[in-house]
Amino acid sequence: MLEGGGAPILGRMGKMAWLGIVAVFGVLATGFWALARPVAADDLRSMMVRDVEKLPSTAPTITEAYGADPLQFGELRMPPGKGPFPVAVIVHGGCWVKGFATRSYMSPLASELTAKGMATWNVEYRQIGDKGAGWPGSYLDWASATDHLRELAKRYPLDLNRVVATGHSAGATAALWLAARGKIAKGSEIWAADPLKIAGVVAIDGPGNVHDFIGLDKDICGQPVIQELMGGLPAEVPARYAAADPVLLLPTGVPTSLVASMVLEPEAAEAYRKAAEAKGDKVEVKDPVDVGHFGMMFPKTEAGGMVVGLILKAGGIGR
Repeated sequence: MLEGGGAPILGRMGKMAWLGIVAVFGVLATGFWALARPVAADDLRSMMVRDVEKLPSTAPTITEAYGADPLQFGELRMPPGKGPFPVAVIVHGGCWVKGFATRSYMSPLASELTAKGMATWNVEYRQIGDKGAGWPGSYLDWASATDHLRELAKRYPLDLNRVVATGHSAGATAALWLAARGKIAKGSEIWAADPLKIAGVVAIDGPGNVHDFIGLDKDICGQPVIQELMGGLPAEVPARYAAADPVLLLPTGVPTSLVASMVLEPEAAEAYRKAAEAKGDKVEVKDPVDVGHFGMMFPKTEAGGMVVGLILKAGGIGR
């Protein structure tokens, strides 16, 4: 998964497990939940997106648009008190493809973080299949949603010096990229003059290397999503990958936590860590064993609590 080849990503679970992830998302996409076998509440390895969506969550303080498209909006949750509060930008996964997942399955995580004193901005964005998605639209959505915190901070007590980017699966890639936006060369379609600075990243089981994900994406997502997301292969649009691939933008100078599992296997996470640290970045890798791709999104479990703790720590809470 990493530049120069990295470690084989299929070592822990094997290709059939990847096809299981496709099946999980595919059932969600088609709505045929009757075809999915029931899962035991204590078997985190077999949890699916719908199981996470059923977890308790609190209502957002406000739902607000950050752009003109109907999908350009986010949910802000504010803790009680005066603040200012650190804030987590939360980006959901779903293979970057419409119909796989939305921000709703990140609401339990957002609610847990807010209950522990951290503001959260759980964002929706355009995915492949939506008008304007892919290159550069999806990237511009992540950027605009994050920069919109400046507007929200005029009305809510947000500490913009403690902004944490976090995401799950495809959203993990977005979170890593948000921390690296300042490294993008001027002239790129996704360059910004003054991107909001990220203080920390928690990337949850998602690839940090886009170009090496080509080929694996078909097994995992059921279609070659990276080529669709980027509008071409690396040889065809190299400048796009140079601006969009987190591993190619190292170093970022942003402390980063990688949570490894099925999409980001421990070996690949360690390879990313070594590449980042060789360039002066600080990266830690956590490997919650046998919790599956969605099991770590249950905040009240040991693995979910670890994820919550990493995000809080990145925001300066509970150091």
